[in-house]
Amino acid sequence: MMRLAVSLYICVLVSVSLRAQQPVAPPQSGNALPGVRTGAQIFEAACATCHARDGRGTPQPATGFDVPIRDFTDCTASAEPSPDWFAVVHEGGPVRALDRHMPAFGEALTADDIEKVVDHLRTFCAEREAWPIGDLNFPRAFFTEKAFPENETVLTTSVSTKGDKAIGNELVYEHRLGARNQLEVIVPIDFQQQANGQSWLKGIGDLAFALRRTFLASASSGTVAAAGAEMILPTGNVDRGLGNGHTVIEPFAMWGQALPRDSYFQMHGGIEIPIDGDATKEAYLRTAIGTTFAQDRGFGRAWSPQVEVLWARPFGEQSEWDVVPQLQVSLSKLQHVLLAGGVRVPLTQREERHPQVLVYFLWDWFDGGLFSFWK
Repeated sequence: MMRLAVSLYICVLVSVSLRAQQPVAPPQSGNALPGVRTGAQIFEAACATCHARDGRGTPQPATGFDVPIRDFTDCTASAEPSPDWFAVVHEGGPVRALDRHMPAFGEALTADDIEKVVDHLRTFCAEREAWPIGDLNFPRAFFTEKAFPENETVLTTSVSTKGDKAIGNELVYEHRLGARNQLEVIVPIDFQQQANGQSWLKGIGDLAFALRRTFLASASSGTVAAAGAEMILPTGNVDRGLGNGHTVIEPFAMWGQALPRDSYFQMHGGIEIPIDGDATKEAYLRTAIGTTFAQDRGFGRAWSPQVEVLWARPFGEQSEWDVVPQLQVSLSKLQHVLLAGGVRVPLTQREERHPQVLVYFLWDWFDGGLFSFWK
């Protein structure tokens, strides 16, 4: 298991390195509109009829469409990554299960033209400097939290492969507040087999609440950073093995960096500080590196292999190291429903700590319903 994890780690590092060395050369298709140079001119010539010159969209009665046209002055649109906008312009609405009336411009515009249009669409947000661009929303790792503010629900399940049988579940609800703030609620739901091997203990563990703010979001450098704090409440039943029985304050910070060729690096560190009882403080640092591949000429299902390296040190004790190779894949055509699988492999204290199989299911509920945008 350890050899497999290390091998996958090396593979991801090599993959990211090789992709970083390749020149960025998006395929050119079609012919640019005659005389068109800027994104604004392309928008006026090819898009304004439906989307209106001010980007608010032509009123639905005038278009006769079944659904209203997207209002680009709504700054929440900035959360959409540029590759998704590019795909819709190039291939048309159906590529992301959107309305069929959105035509494909791949035969009329070059890749450079489409990139200019996408850049122009972002200018309709009057407060665009305050809203982090969606290109900084890197794939989610199992333990290394990302700095981009989100509206999503994630259910993570972990299963121990050795020792006492246990199934851990963690339901995370994230709600974006304005441009850069995020509220988070964490609900652990655990199952542990009793010593007799015939019955299971189950219940809710220690609830947690977190608030954080993204204080840096640079589209030019591809850098995003955030900081905040979490409070863990002793709501679990310690006698049943559910929870730690202490109130914990956890200040933390996150940082992410875009790398060439759709690759990325993320870091997340903090310290757990019990404020009652005699529990031990613990510092941690988590890192993740990965890359993203997309099927169907870059317009289809997205695959994101990545590897995490985890470090934790309870005060006065030895450091704990783990490696977590994993793979995330998009399920829906809109890519707002994702699935990931991986394995957490201890590198130290392997007599007491055992590998865990990990799975998470992610729903970005702000983008649409759970059963919407699949075909």
